Amino acid sequence: MSKPIKSLVFFFFWLLAILNVTLAAADHDLKKGNKENPLTPKAHLNRYWNMKINNNLPKSHFLLSKASSPLKAVDLANFAKLATQQNDKSPRFNVYEDIGKNDWNFNFNNYGDGKNNQSTMQPSQSAAGPQPSNTLVNKKKLAYKKMEPGNLVITKTVKIQPGTFFRESMLKSGTVMSMPDITNKYPKTKFLNRNLVPKIPFSSSKFSDMKKMFHASDNSALERIIKDAVKDCERKPNLGETKRCVASAEDMIDFATSVLGRDVALRKTENYKGSKQNILIGSVKRINGGKETKVVSCHQKLYPYSLYYCHSVPDVVAYEADILDLKTKKKINHGVAICHLDTSSWFVGHEAFRVLGSGPGQIEVCHWIFEKDLIWTNADH
Repeated sequence: MSKPIKSLVFFFFWLLAILNVTLAAADHDLKKGNKENPLTPKAHLNRYWNMKINNNLPKSHFLLSKASSPLKAVDLANFAKLATQQNDKSPRFNVYEDIGKNDWNFNFNNYGDGKNNQSTMQPSQSAAGPQPSNTLVNKKKLAYKKMEPGNLVITKTVKIQPGTFFRESMLKSGTVMSMPDITNKYPKTKFLNRNLVPKIPFSSSKFSDMKKMFHASDNSALERIIKDAVKDCERKPNLGETKRCVASAEDMIDFATSVLGRDVALRKTENYKGSKQNILIGSVKRINGGKETKVVSCHQKLYPYSLYYCHSVPDVVAYEADILDLKTKKKINHGVAICHLDTSSWFVGHEAFRVLGSGPGQIEVCHWIFEKDLIWTNADH
């Protein structure tokens, strides 16, 4: 039997095994009177959540909504064929190509780390600019400037929106503060089927295969998107950091529980409302009683399918707060923010210190979690 035929036979039996497991789980759900279609990716993820997480807290509707693969049946077949036979046929993805070369901003993947200028550059999702490297900043002459409400702090390298960084004392009911643009501007995507993830090339050593798969031409926006995602995912973790890029919801759950244990909760900022305007802080809740803790933060990457950069973030206090319209006093959003308590190892030229008028180890630094980014914490019973 030829190698391609063996591969197809193997794939057929693998698919049959998956189907049998799914049908067995579906039969169990039907006997329990579950009215939701038990064969959907959402139903599968719901069962996986119950199996891996040891509490009865509400599940994340956002994560469940991203459970289905964005690939059509023909794309799934093409991907399987590509993975098993390594041929030149590959599915086409609808990916935006109109992303300007200069429209790339810093995100919160690497809190405080700027020593090697390793911050990831992504299309306009974050409000802060790129971190300068040590070679670009004269530490002795570095001037710190406080941000006044409604004004931009502009340097030669960055343009920082009001409210991007703030002090912990701001997180109390009645505070009026600026909110940066927390809007997620990425194309809408969903996670891959977990069994498909390892069959798709994703590494710098297979970059040519990835370009071929996504039909990314040389020097195109799509090529930059792919290269940037791989570079960030392959970056060595910072001291004390644990990190992983995930392309399936199950992998995200596994990573979060491996770091925090199985009694966890998933939190996110509800929407983008309040962005680029002054807001009023309503009721505030300190997660886990305001104890200094570790969280797992997951940031969405720009990619043809849902890809999240997840990493452990130590020495933080997490908050949830109602965000009110300044004029009507009505609730428009429910935000999640984290405060980094130990900034002693942060780069001296970090934008937060310029904005807040301080330096490494002298203050805590807080920021909002952007729309569609996710924070895993220990459950707050």
